[in-house]
Amino acid sequence: MKNLAIAAYGLRKSYGDKTVLDGIDLRVEEGTIFSLLGPNGAGKTTTVQILSTLISAGPGSGEIHVGGHHLAADPQSVRGAIGVTGQFSAVDGLITGEENMLLMADLHHLPKHEGRRVATELLERFGLTDAAKKPASTYSGGMKRRLDIAMTLVGSPRIIFLDEPTTGLDPRSRHNMWGIIRELVSDGVTVFLTTQYLEEADELADRIAVLNDGKIAAEGTAEELKRLIPGGHVRLRFTDPVAYQSAASALREATRDDEALALQLASDGSQRELRAILDRLDLAGIEADELTVHTPDLDDVFFALTGPSDVPAQPKEAVR
Repeated sequence: MKNLAIAAYGLRKSYGDKTVLDGIDLRVEEGTIFSLLGPNGAGKTTTVQILSTLISAGPGSGEIHVGGHHLAADPQSVRGAIGVTGQFSAVDGLITGEENMLLMADLHHLPKHEGRRVATELLERFGLTDAAKKPASTYSGGMKRRLDIAMTLVGSPRIIFLDEPTTGLDPRSRHNMWGIIRELVSDGVTVFLTTQYLEEADELADRIAVLNDGKIAAEGTAEELKRLIPGGHVRLRFTDPVAYQSAASALREATRDDEALALQLASDGSQRELRAILDRLDLAGIEADELTVHTPDLDDVFFALTGPSDVPAQPKEAVR
């Protein structure tokens, strides 16, 4: 087992009578991407703010270690080990991208020559060299977000908190940001990611925790979380009514849709189960015109664990 970059036990936070975090536990291994999901107001940003020392959890708030340092006893060492990029860019639009980087180098007390070297290398790494001398206010949303993360890396943090880093970005910029996040982890950096995009957590995270009403509703890999939710099925559709009736006789456990000439069977979507269904049809000399597999995805997990939503989950189906 890897060492833990973040270990929080019994993390609590209240504002007056309102409990925002109700004794949550978090364990994040070094060199991994950990994603915290949850509806608006679930406490995701509060969690990031506490773990990154931006706000105090207060007395009786649990036992927290970040980067091997006790959060309450040694917050300064924690700050030296981490970087934070929030939903709202820390970029100063009135100065150039290069000047933003050099300002960050000054804040980290780097010698002038070292600060310029680091700034140049990071601007090149994030594809911002050509725009380095331009005011940051002229940058696109994706460029500003890349500059924001480049600024975060000036201090060489081993743990980076990314609080909804791709909010407001177009799909291409979002995918570019995913590549940057993967590169960070390949360099040994630990990423603590909050996101409102379930596809993003599914794509990136080694482990995911779902936060709801101040508590962790579930935690695991994306595949482990998907297996928590029932509802996987295979749908077979036929154009020939005779073939449909024969298939219904061969697959008696299937739910019938006589109008659509379709059968639906509960299934986890595995290759083994699909082969078993097709073998039974082959034995009966029947071939389906269309086979559709639906397996629960993170949308299903999210809605099941966080309660009803105004926007229903859309099934993800693979047509074969």
